[in-house]
Amino acid sequence: MDLPHRRFLRGIAGALWVMAVGSGMTMLWAYAEAPGAAASAPAVWPRESRIRPSAERATLIMLAHPYCPCTRASIEELDRLMARAGDRLTTDVLFVTPPDASGGWEATDLWRSAAAIPGVTVFDDVDGIEAHRFGALTSGQVLLYDAAGRLRFSGGITPARGHAGDNAGRSAIVALVEGASSASNFETPVFGCSLLDDRRS
Repeated sequence: MDLPHRRFLRGIAGALWVMAVGSGMTMLWAYAEAPGAAASAPAVWPRESRIRPSAERATLIMLAHPYCPCTRASIEELDRLMARAGDRLTTDVLFVTPPDASGGWEATDLWRSAAAIPGVTVFDDVDGIEAHRFGALTSGQVLLYDAAGRLRFSGGITPARGHAGDNAGRSAIVALVEGASSASNFETPVFGCSLLDDRRS
């Protein structure tokens, strides 16, 4: 094979490689920016919930799947949020657990990371009962209720799936708890895996 022919084939191969990489990156970004199903959260705190809200300050809850890789970014953002406004919040993270899961199934690195955040209490949500009560469908779903038990925020606190960083959700919650906003309710997209995902590892 002569040199010009080899160069031509290498050029074609290089162009195909660039196209494949570009296509793969486009698919990855499309996935990262695709939100999960939004919660149909009750306008007031559900009376039947086993989680007790604070009557003195806002209560924030996050519903999470212990094996969702996207939720790592949500936990990181929760850490930043608590560092900024944690003294004005009662905060619980509920990890959905299958009813037949073995003991300690939910105690993943996500559980440990959430439990290590000052001011955060972590619970297991067996069979997703609490997630159902709060209408949550996607891991990383955050809900904020004021001291009167009224819903003020519903959504996510990451800018994209699996990505931490400045985002509208965290900013909205800070504004609400610091009294900088009088809006009745904020909603943002939530990025994460389905809370109904039955993965076991």
